[in-house]
Amino acid sequence: MILVPQVRGLLAKRRILVTLVQRDLRVRYAGSALGYLWTIIDPLAMAAIYFVVFTLIFKARHVGFQPYVLFLIIGLLAWQWFSASLTDTSRALLAESRLVRSTNLPRELWVVRVVIAKGIEFLLSLPVLAGFTIFYLVKGDAHLNHRLLYIPVGLALQFVLLTGIGLILAPITTLVTDTARVVRILLRMGFYSTPIIYGVHAAPESIRTLLLFNPMTGILELYRAGFFAHDLNYKSVVLSAVLSFAVLIVGTVVFERLEPAVLKEI
Repeated sequence: MILVPQVRGLLAKRRILVTLVQRDLRVRYAGSALGYLWTIIDPLAMAAIYFVVFTLIFKARHVGFQPYVLFLIIGLLAWQWFSASLTDTSRALLAESRLVRSTNLPRELWVVRVVIAKGIEFLLSLPVLAGFTIFYLVKGDAHLNHRLLYIPVGLALQFVLLTGIGLILAPITTLVTDTARVVRILLRMGFYSTPIIYGVHAAPESIRTLLLFNPMTGILELYRAGFFAHDLNYKSVVLSAVLSFAVLIVGTVVFERLEPAVLKEI
């Protein structure tokens, strides 16, 4: 059965996987004066820019839920994990070509380790969200609810989605190096076609259904559900779950089919 052998292989090498993730995180902050702070500076800077543009310049107060800063930060932090994972998984096999070629480790491990490392960075950036949440709770502008329990579901779905996409991109980029440039373009397009700086409710009715077929739409719904009193769009959540697992299955098949060619190439 598809996925079962791959999961077993990764579990058998989980200690090595943990070691590689730790190495990635050490390298990420090595030699940097600010270190961990870089994880939170980028989303904070982007949140500030979009807040000024949409609330002070365009005065578009209904593009997201209020308080808009919370809405923005949740979307930007999730997108940071998404964007960083796709950028690094696309070159995961090339960057570690010697180890990929010379070790008998499951080759999927090199993709999964990137997604996990970027996921840990995402979790390390959550104190930013917690700080703003406390600020707005004290002001009385924010009200949390029991749907905060959906956040782990969102984390799991995003991990599945990113792993699936990474398994597609890693071998294709190895064989067709221009793929990395295509990924950068698609990420820029994907940012605006994902409800990060706006909600689905603010989009024209003609494209709302299209937005629901973006797997990140439902994942963001799960992340935001506990912070806002809006009705949860269960249709987008179900679609995200189905699409995420479908992408994982497709990614597993693509990776398995292209692995021999990749090993010859590197």
